[in-house]
Amino acid sequence: MDINVKMKKNLQIRAFYLFFVLSSIQLGVGIMGFPRIVYQEALQDSWISILIAFLYIVAVIIVMLAILKQYKNADIYGIQVDIFGKWLGKILGSVYILYFGLTLFSVLITYMEVIRVFIFPTISNFSLGVLLLSLLIYSVKGGIRVIVGVCVLFFFTSHWIFFLLIQPALYIDITHFQPMFVSSFTEILKGAQLSAYTFMGFEILLVIYPFISNKQKLKLPSFLAVGWTTFLVFLVTMLVIGYYSYYQILRREWAVLGLFKTQNLTFIERFDYIVVAEWMMVVIPNMILLMWAMTYGMKRLYNVQQKTTLYIGSGILLFGSIFADEHFRVQKIIDLSAQFGLWIVYVYPFLLLPIVLFKKRWHRKKGSNKHA
Repeated sequence: MDINVKMKKNLQIRAFYLFFVLSSIQLGVGIMGFPRIVYQEALQDSWISILIAFLYIVAVIIVMLAILKQYKNADIYGIQVDIFGKWLGKILGSVYILYFGLTLFSVLITYMEVIRVFIFPTISNFSLGVLLLSLLIYSVKGGIRVIVGVCVLFFFTSHWIFFLLIQPALYIDITHFQPMFVSSFTEILKGAQLSAYTFMGFEILLVIYPFISNKQKLKLPSFLAVGWTTFLVFLVTMLVIGYYSYYQILRREWAVLGLFKTQNLTFIERFDYIVVAEWMMVVIPNMILLMWAMTYGMKRLYNVQQKTTLYIGSGILLFGSIFADEHFRVQKIIDLSAQFGLWIVYVYPFLLLPIVLFKKRWHRKKGSNKHA
């Protein structure tokens, strides 16, 4: 396989669209239950955990960009083959493909569970899986430009739901944030670590990089996307802490969705039904990008057509979702994905960067010695 990807112009996208890509893949099902998770560790100091997580993510993106800049137009699949050789590089690339597949599966079954809990208690996972995966197949078959277009469109058609949080914000009890700085530094760091699953997704940068036409301008949209996601997570977390009491937060699995129940309209009794349905526009771009990264990885590493991986992968996901009909099973998949992602997304780039720099420097030195 070629280390550097020869990209056709009709497949390239502008760096500007990275903002929508990274925002779409980071915002998914994780934000719905995140406030309770971080609150269990850091209590009212959860906002510090979120800020620490944001700073760490910025550092990870800087490292990722430093790795990518060592190559003309390579992705993580090609970089690993170049650094570790054909066999080990492909094994590590397969780990990334498995990670994308596992994360996609966790998002899929979590959203299915939300639909069953809030709207259709008796609907089967098979029926929901067929509907959701049909949308994924249709979008991924359109190619990277269609996928980016979906991200842009759904970004603007889904973010209006956050304006509905204005009403619960009016009932915030400021005493819920007091006293401040009661959590230990260890608890705050633990809260930041637990945010790993919620903020995962920006690693798609390592895959989509060859498709960016003006690579010199990708820093700003990348940082803005992560900043926007952090702002939304920060906002809903503070609203949940301010609106609910300590015991109410611990009892609610999806505390964010509970905030929308406070909406009172004469013609709509349960506004959370609309929010759960509308949340599909948040989840679908997330799943599309993960599915595309998985199919593209199979094409790069093993020269398997993306359509083949798309259909086979969708079948596996559909079959697996049938057995993920209990909450404890869904939670196990989420925990496994979070632990997997913690190492792949947040630790591995820091290990890869010095190896890449060393090999590049060694090659340059070797080349200069030959000329001498």
